[in-house]
Amino acid sequence: MEGTWAPWTYHNDKDKLVGFDVEIGNYIADYLGVEADFVEGEWDGLFAGLDAGMYDIIINGVDETPERAEKYDFSDPYAYIHTVLVVRSDNKKIKSFEDLKGKTTANSIGSTYMELAEKYGATVKGVDSLGETMNMVISKRADATLNAEVSVLDYMKEQPDAPIKIVASTEEANHVCIPVRKGEENESFRAEINKAIAAMRKDGTLAGLSEKYFGSDITNP
Repeated sequence: MEGTWAPWTYHNDKDKLVGFDVEIGNYIADYLGVEADFVEGEWDGLFAGLDAGMYDIIINGVDETPERAEKYDFSDPYAYIHTVLVVRSDNKKIKSFEDLKGKTTANSIGSTYMELAEKYGATVKGVDSLGETMNMVISKRADATLNAEVSVLDYMKEQPDAPIKIVASTEEANHVCIPVRKGEENESFRAEINKAIAAMRKDGTLAGLSEKYFGSDITNP
């Protein structure tokens, strides 16, 4: 995980790694009877680490996409999120995703948000955290950013005076899942992760954690 993307994975005021995905990871580890070892890294290096066998899973609000599904196997979804388009409050030129053509966005390299921005003709400037992302937009070093609606709303709640606004949202929600390396050797592992997710749904933990970190239940489509 990144450890820089509140409220999914981040450090609190005591510099402790916390967040929705941290608690999800700990629950899964407890269910499997093991201890979770969280490793933090920049987004564009997480999948490389998974490929190299450095990590068993990535748990960082990862969207399942057709392109990723060709390379990785994914768990059942444990959250559903919409992508929103964010600009400075005084920006009157960008009102939809189609308006991104020829503009710049701030996004993590290799993220689904970067891919969507490029699909609409934007040039993407790489960033390492949500805070840096918003600062790029606020300082006009980027025209916009695409990001998870829940993360943006959390940022706006914590920074009510930040001069930003949401101007558009995707109609369909992205499926947030846990990727593992493809192969029969990981099938039983993935099946146990799915059982843990199902258990979290059944005992109310999943919805409770969502309410705790997002203020709403994003665990159902």
